[in-house]
Amino acid sequence: MKYGEVEFDVPVGTKGDSFDRFVVRLEEIRQSIRIIRQCAERMPKTGPIDIDDPRVVLPPKNQVYSTIEGTIQHFKIIMEGLKIPAGEVYGYTEGGNGELGFYLVSDGSGTPYRVRIRPPCFYVTSGLEKLITGQMMADLVPCFGSLNMIGGECDR
Repeated sequence: MKYGEVEFDVPVGTKGDSFDRFVVRLEEIRQSIRIIRQCAERMPKTGPIDIDDPRVVLPPKNQVYSTIEGTIQHFKIIMEGLKIPAGEVYGYTEGGNGELGFYLVSDGSGTPYRVRIRPPCFYVTSGLEKLITGQMMADLVPCFGSLNMIGGECDR
């Protein structure tokens, strides 16, 4: 689904403080629900959800458990991995806190040569200093929380 095909409003604050960011976050949730509902209405009610390519899609579990072909196909994909052409690629998606990116380098084998993940929260922390400078210690937690930080991403 493309954003140009659904209706939604972009929430914008007016003050820039922690409460304002909280109110914007609540409205972002409401707008996300609005987008999801529109997408769900447009989804076909029946039909396949995977591509029809046995080289990259695991077979249905009933085939894995009842046929040797299904078992072999499942085993090969899991144990050998997908054969991605040699090269590098950066792919991204929109996460709840911003862009979630993946950088992959392939040597042509079934496992990546190099993988780097760009979490959205790591870069948001760069603005934290400007938010808390000159504020009281008690403001640190609400400021941190209003940015919707994920602590595990900040330890990088």
